[in-house]
Amino acid sequence: MNVLNVAIKIVNFVKAGALNSRLFKLLCKDMESEHEALLFHTNVRWLSKGNMLGRLYELREEVEIFLDSQQKVDLYDKFQSEGFHATLAYLVDIFESLNAVNLKLQGKNINILVHHDTIRTFMAKLDLWKCRVLQGNVASFRNLDTALADSNLDSELKEQIITHLSDLKSEFVRYFPDIDDKREAWKFIRNPFQCEVADVAEEVQEEFLELKFDSTAKEDFKDMDLETFWVKYLHVYPLTSHQALRILTMFGSTYMCETAFSTLVSIKTKYRNRLNVEGDLRCALSSIRPRILDLVAKKQCQISH
Repeated sequence: MNVLNVAIKIVNFVKAGALNSRLFKLLCKDMESEHEALLFHTNVRWLSKGNMLGRLYELREEVEIFLDSQQKVDLYDKFQSEGFHATLAYLVDIFESLNAVNLKLQGKNINILVHHDTIRTFMAKLDLWKCRVLQGNVASFRNLDTALADSNLDSELKEQIITHLSDLKSEFVRYFPDIDDKREAWKFIRNPFQCEVADVAEEVQEEFLELKFDSTAKEDFKDMDLETFWVKYLHVYPLTSHQALRILTMFGSTYMCETAFSTLVSIKTKYRNRLNVEGDLRCALSSIRPRILDLVAKKQCQISH
């Protein structure tokens, strides 16, 4: 947290005013850097803090020179302190991993089963990373591994990383307390033909057996995605399909809600504050593309009187 706070202060100083921003941009141009500016972050945008840290780490040499030239002694000393760059490299790596998980939990046509697998995978990776760091192996963290190419992992930083990974795993367990129980409960949804009858509720066991030994349904399952398969057999096996669709239609994240709010902000401006937006939102958020030419062809053009 101390390194993160220093990083935020450095970014705020460099981008504090137009003069500092222009001077830093000129410095980056002179050094032929890939980027010419640092990035701000905001807490309401989940990915921004990781992007801010990544850009700061990429321009660390330019930042060091800039802080020295501006005689910002307090920030320069902290930036050059022992272990600062290694800790910053770890922060960049762990935020990069968290951002990757975050992106996997967003998007359309993603059901809660995919979210469940993504969360369990990341929790397993945390255990793997912790075991590797205990052995002094930081190969899982790309930037940190590069930063320590010619040296070993410092014992203090090693303890901090292990503590952080343990706390992160505990937070995931607290937030998803039944993550392991759901795997067995949803087993029949993933593949009803590789599931035992004892794994489903008693009230649907007989119907489930009919589905399991339906050779036509088994062939369809190979060629369809989960949602399409269960919708197709809803009228044939209503009890089993209803239980599956009740899970598949659950909102796994707030992505769709946030998309709707962002679209609403774009549509309903102060110039259209009396607009009835239900129809507009439906068109903007739907994946169905309207056939404009057909719609226009059914309307009579305005004729002269």
